[in-house]
Amino acid sequence: MIFLVPGETGGMEVAARELIPALLSAAPAGMRFTAFVNREAAAAGGGPWGELLPAVTVPVNARNRVQWVLGEQALLPRLAARAGVDLLHSLASTAPLWGRFRRTVTVHDVIYARYPEAHSGIREKGMSVLVPSAARRSDRVIVDSQSTRDDVVELLGTDPDRIDVVPLGLGTMRRADPLSEEEVRARFGLRERRVVLSLSAKRPHKNLGALITALAEIPEPERPVLVLPGYPTAHERELRRRAEELGAEDSVRFPAWISAAELEGLWAVATAFVFPSLYEGFGLPVLEAMARGVPVACSNASSLPEVAGDAALLFDPHDPSAITRALRSLLDDTELRERLRTLGSARAQRFSWERTAELTLASYRRTLGEDAA
Repeated sequence: MIFLVPGETGGMEVAARELIPALLSAAPAGMRFTAFVNREAAAAGGGPWGELLPAVTVPVNARNRVQWVLGEQALLPRLAARAGVDLLHSLASTAPLWGRFRRTVTVHDVIYARYPEAHSGIREKGMSVLVPSAARRSDRVIVDSQSTRDDVVELLGTDPDRIDVVPLGLGTMRRADPLSEEEVRARFGLRERRVVLSLSAKRPHKNLGALITALAEIPEPERPVLVLPGYPTAHERELRRRAEELGAEDSVRFPAWISAAELEGLWAVATAFVFPSLYEGFGLPVLEAMARGVPVACSNASSLPEVAGDAALLFDPHDPSAITRALRSLLDDTELRERLRTLGSARAQRFSWERTAELTLASYRRTLGEDAA
């Protein structure tokens, strides 16, 4: 887990924090785990590494991409050998290319190949070398969805027989008591308007520009407030400019970092959750909305249809008018919202970290050459 900088690594951090306890609970007696973490994670504490299982610090600062790669490729193999590791599971799409141990790598997505603009400069170049190399040199490749499996086969040339599809899970959703509705509305300037929530990084492939365009098609007296939490990016300036050009700046909020209590408060007041992404390796926010009883409309692209099933309205993410129609349906049709709440709750219950852990352990057995039913 050399990649993991607490609070800065997004969905991959959520996956690591949830998977580790589930693995420890599901693992057979005698299976020993060791976490390899960077300096930032070691200093921050507060994770299952070092608390639920022993941790070894790889002496690099992962905020520096060069150090991250150096730590993973040069230092980690030696430390893993010293710890007596039989199998090394790399959780973030890259992995050591040498070492006397078996290797499993989780490739969450291949966004760098499908949408190169999602990563810029040295990161994009590094991913284009390190991810295919990791997939090629690892004994097994884990992916979050069938869609990502197809991409890994097509774009990386990986033998499909070496790939295991292991969907992500849902753990304890509420991590704080929500702020009251009055506090949330005052803090984010929502007044008495209806609220549409969308949680994603502000990057081009997340397609938030199309969502803002779709929102602007709704006449102002009926228009909800769109709330887009997430750390600031260079792309955010373009999103703000689009809202202004369309006369919708009063209908979009761009909060940066928000607390868990604020986020839970936003979930509680949201009329709908909309996820227009062009590409997702899995799309965990869709399930998070469903588990909280928030009706969902999402893109019909990449992995999202297999995650959402029949429990969400699906739309063409390239067509703002289609997004507008989905928005208006959710806002105007009470019966539809109630039906999606019921379907969404049932859908979310199908995804658990216990199941993710079981499938991960089965992949480990295949990696080690053992039978796995």
